[in-house]
Amino acid sequence: SSPAKLRDLGVLGRRLYAAFERRAGKIEVINPGIAPDIAEDTLTLVQSPNRKEPGSHHWGLYNGNLGVHEWEHFSPIKRCRELLELLAWAHRNGVIDSSTRLALHPGDSDLSEFELFNLLGSLQQSIALPLEPVSEARLLQPSVADEVLLLVNVGIDPLRHHRDLNILMTTERTDSLSYAGVRENLVLTVDQVTRNSWNEVLVQRYDGEHALLRCLRELLNSLVHSSHRPRVQVRCFCHNRAQAIAQRVEEIVETLQALLARGPDQRYVLQVAQHTHVFELLPDQVSLATLNGHDALVQHLGQERHRYSPLHLDRHALQDSDLPLVLEQARRNCIQVFYRLLDDCADLYVLDEYNVLWQQRVPLFDEGHLLLPVQRFLRSVLMRHAARQPLEPVQQAHLGIHYAQLLPSGPGKARSLEARPAPSADLDQPYYEVQAIIQAAAQGKVHVTLYCDQQEFSELEHGDQVYEVVARQILGQRRSAGHYRCYITDLDLSELLADEQGSTSLYLRHKRQLEQALNQGLEALQPTLTP
Repeated sequence: SSPAKLRDLGVLGRRLYAAFERRAGKIEVINPGIAPDIAEDTLTLVQSPNRKEPGSHHWGLYNGNLGVHEWEHFSPIKRCRELLELLAWAHRNGVIDSSTRLALHPGDSDLSEFELFNLLGSLQQSIALPLEPVSEARLLQPSVADEVLLLVNVGIDPLRHHRDLNILMTTERTDSLSYAGVRENLVLTVDQVTRNSWNEVLVQRYDGEHALLRCLRELLNSLVHSSHRPRVQVRCFCHNRAQAIAQRVEEIVETLQALLARGPDQRYVLQVAQHTHVFELLPDQVSLATLNGHDALVQHLGQERHRYSPLHLDRHALQDSDLPLVLEQARRNCIQVFYRLLDDCADLYVLDEYNVLWQQRVPLFDEGHLLLPVQRFLRSVLMRHAARQPLEPVQQAHLGIHYAQLLPSGPGKARSLEARPAPSADLDQPYYEVQAIIQAAAQGKVHVTLYCDQQEFSELEHGDQVYEVVARQILGQRRSAGHYRCYITDLDLSELLADEQGSTSLYLRHKRQLEQALNQGLEALQPTLTP
C-alpha cells in the first residue's frame, strides 16, 4: 500500500473512532446524520430515587407531557445518573431542540424551569448544531479541546439551608469561594462539557470537597502539553448568587490560563472556605497543594527551590493575614527581610533569591537587636555563596539584602510596609555568636559541630548534650544575669550540599533548628543563675 492510502485508511479509522467509539464520559451519537429530524415536541424530565442504589438519584427523559403520577408507568427514552449528561445527550442527538416543550419533575433537586431553559441554551450555544465537518488535517493530529463549558451548581442551591430557614443573608464578605462569616464555598459542583477537535462531546462532573479545584487542575493539565487553547465559558443558573458565582469562577479560569501562557514555574494561591490551595505550573504538569491553616501554608511556601518561581495571589486570598503584604513584594536576585514588631515578640519573614518564604516569631528586645543577627547571618551565607563562584571571567552579581517593616506595630493586621536601612553593626548586642558546621551522617542523619568563644563543641565529644554544654559555656561568660538569646551567625553546609549551592532559605531553616535547641538549653539553665 502506498503511504497516501495508508494515511487515508488512518484518517477513516479515526473518523469512525470519533463517531462510534464508546468511552467513559463521551456522549454517544445515536443519529449520525441518518434521520433528518428526531426532535420530540414534548418531553418530561424527571429526577427520581435510584432503587438499585438507595440514597442516590437519577434523571430520566420521557416522551410526552407526563404528570407526577404518570411517568412511573412509562419507560424512559434515556436515563443518566447526572442531569448534564442527559441534557448533553439529548441536545447532541437532536432529541431536544429549541422547539421542544419540557415538563419538569425536579424531585429532590433544586432545578427550576428557568435553570433548565438556560442550561439547554448554554449547550446549544457551546455545541452549535449541526457541527462543522472535521477536516482531514485535524484528524491527523491528536484531538484537543475546542470548546469547554463549565456549569456550576447544576440543580443545586448553594444556600438552600438559608432558604429553608427563611434567612436573608447580608454580609460584607461576598466572595463566592468564602462567603459570609462562616466562609462558605458556594461552588459545590462543576459539570464540564467539552467539544474536541474530532467533534466528540465529553461530559465530566466534579462534586464533593474541592470540586472546583480538581476541575481546574485537570483542565490545566489537559492544556499544558499543547499550544492550542480552547474557548472556556463558565455559566451558573442556580437559585442564589448565580451571576457572582459564574463571574468568580471565570476570573480564576482566566487568571490560570494567563499564567499558563507565561511559561513554567508560576504559582497561584487561591483560598476556598477554610483551605488554601497552591497551583504550581510545572513544565510537564500542573500540581495542586491543598493546605489547612497558616502554618501549613508557610511550610509549603518554604519548600526548597532551585530557581525563581513567581507567586501570584488571588485577590481574596489570605485577607486576614500579613502574608500578602510580604509575598507581593517578591523580586528576583535579592534577599528581602520583613519584620513586624508585636508586643513582646516580632515576626520575621525572609523571601530568598528563589522566592522561597521563611518565617519565624522571636522574642523582642529592640529593633536593632532583632535585625543585626539576621544581617550577620545572611552576609555570611552570601559570602559562602560567593566563595563557590569563580572570580574570573565574570563574577555573579552579588545579591542585595533589603529590609522593610510591616506597619502598624502591635496587634491587628498590618496595613502597609516601609523600607528600612540595614541594621548598624556597632550595636552592643546582648547575645552570643555561635558558628555551626553540619555534616552528613549515616541513614540521612547529620553531625553538628558548634564553635563558641573559639572553642569547639561536637556531638562526637558531648553526644546529645552538646547544646546544653554550649549553653553552659555561654552562661559562664555572661556579663550579667539578664536574659540572653543565642544566635547562629555562621553556618557551613558545604558537605551536605556537595556541589550544589543551597538557597538562603535552606540555611535559614537549619539556623532556626539549631537556635531552638540552643535556646532551650539556655532557658533550662537560666533559673539556676543568681543575679
